[in-house]
Amino acid sequence: MKIKNICCIGAGYVGGPTMAIIAQKNPKINVTVVDINEKRIAAWNDENVENIPIYEPGLSEVVKEARGRNLFFSTDVDAAIDKAEMIFISVNTPTKTYGIGKGMAADLKWIELCARQIARVAKDDKIVIEKSTLPVRTAAALKDILDNTGNGVKYQILSNPEFLAEGTAVEDLQAPDRVLIGGDIDTEEGKAAMQALVNIYAKWVPQESILTTNVWSSELSKLTANAFLAQRVSSINALSELCEHTGADVNEVARAIGMDSRIGPKFLKSSVGFGGSCFQKDILNLVYIAKSFGLNEVADYWEQVIIMNDHQKRRFAENIVKTLYNTVSGKKIAFLGWAFKKDTNDTRESAAIYVADYLLNEQAEVVVYDPKVTEEQIYADLDYLGTRSEEENRKLVTVIKDPYEVCQDSHAIAVLTEWDEFKDYDWKKIYDCMLKPAFVFDGRNLLDTRELTKTGFTVSSIGSPLVRKTKEERKSAQVS
Repeated sequence: MKIKNICCIGAGYVGGPTMAIIAQKNPKINVTVVDINEKRIAAWNDENVENIPIYEPGLSEVVKEARGRNLFFSTDVDAAIDKAEMIFISVNTPTKTYGIGKGMAADLKWIELCARQIARVAKDDKIVIEKSTLPVRTAAALKDILDNTGNGVKYQILSNPEFLAEGTAVEDLQAPDRVLIGGDIDTEEGKAAMQALVNIYAKWVPQESILTTNVWSSELSKLTANAFLAQRVSSINALSELCEHTGADVNEVARAIGMDSRIGPKFLKSSVGFGGSCFQKDILNLVYIAKSFGLNEVADYWEQVIIMNDHQKRRFAENIVKTLYNTVSGKKIAFLGWAFKKDTNDTRESAAIYVADYLLNEQAEVVVYDPKVTEEQIYADLDYLGTRSEEENRKLVTVIKDPYEVCQDSHAIAVLTEWDEFKDYDWKKIYDCMLKPAFVFDGRNLLDTRELTKTGFTVSSIGSPLVRKTKEERKSAQVS
């Protein structure tokens, strides 16, 4: 099948960047990204390409090159489905908040709605590709819906999971470790559909980096990859607490074990905990799948990764309260960072949300600065938790677009995102504008503890004991 038109349903963090790169690398194929969210599509079509709804380094340049040439954004879902030979489904699959599997299983409501819309609109054969992260054997459900429409249209279902890290998504797409394509490897039609997708990626990805498997292996591989990565984060975070009690430094431990070629250095950065749309959702999905097959020991093993992550966020917040003389009531705590990681404006499952919620429950005043996250999004995140009313959240939380103003008259600073700019601040100026004693709680192990203590701060970093300015340093500062 020769592919001339591609449709992607879903203009979010996966669909938008992925289709932008596919369009850039395949200028003879028209790529249309569709979404029912009119505001989001309007943002993708904004004349000022810097206003696109997703911040990723390098993405605006890619969109600028391809948009209007062979990359289009539209709310006309039916027209795009009808025209396309290949349809990517890249819609949200959040954890269920209701019914069977509540709190663990993936909510496949939007996936099924997409399938039914494709079945209703399609008049000729289609290749339908799972781009969203889905439970194993979701492809079977998709095919069952599509094949029972009675209109004679034939479908091939492929799994093509994304392996993007937000903040480096463009780089990951342009030079991927691997591209995984799962399909029906036992039929000629299935092999042809897989080859059609291989040909699209082969425009810029080496053939040896494009892996083809059966569809079930592809679906499970995505969940497994995220589970393994999250496991490493929770493992080093578990050891960070032990380091704090023994006098060891978790950064030194991580460096030592990371030099072991069998382990490697990646995902060994101790922090306040992982966030984002994938890790927690995918592990909970894996737990649910294991439990549904009666594999309770398997489920318990992976669930502990989530338990450790939640514990890390909670104990970070508890440490702030404990260090500030066991009360933060009426005290101003300055948050540097709200996004779940640097170089993205995504806040889903960000540690900052939960740390703020804990401190607000202790009647603290929280003031937030993040270079890319909007005030509207910060309030929406807190409102979604439902702990307080919208009015209470806006009374207790202030969002300011100046980092120095955020720190003014604060009792403590909590670093919740590892934005590079934080390292370049004038920390002496910040110290001078804070209430004394001045505390920094570094949830990302980002800052130079030694330099901060020389300035006068009391510093608490994940995996290290509390560090205060020594008497000798205080005397030296007074002399100078």
